[in-house]
Amino acid sequence: MDEQGNYQNHIESSDKYEIMSVKDWVITLLLLVIPIVNIILLFVWAFSGDTNENKKNYCKAQLIMLAIILGINIIIAIISGISMLSLMRYY
Repeated sequence: MDEQGNYQNHIESSDKYEIMSVKDWVITLLLLVIPIVNIILLFVWAFSGDTNENKKNYCKAQLIMLAIILGINIIIAIISGISMLSLMRYY
């Protein structure tokens, strides 16, 4: 509360809350193209405390999409396997 009795929001002026530049996004996306490294970096950036909030939210969204796509692929693989096994009965 200040002298006049008003509450003010005090936001830290750290790198965590700054807007990421285009250069930062390009570097981030280039690192996420590398296989295996991308999954590790997604987890590190999504759950570390000192990562920029923009990058942290992006990585969390990417991990959610990865889980959804992985789940759909597993379901399709199971259905395909069952249908292949049922077709093999006739031969």
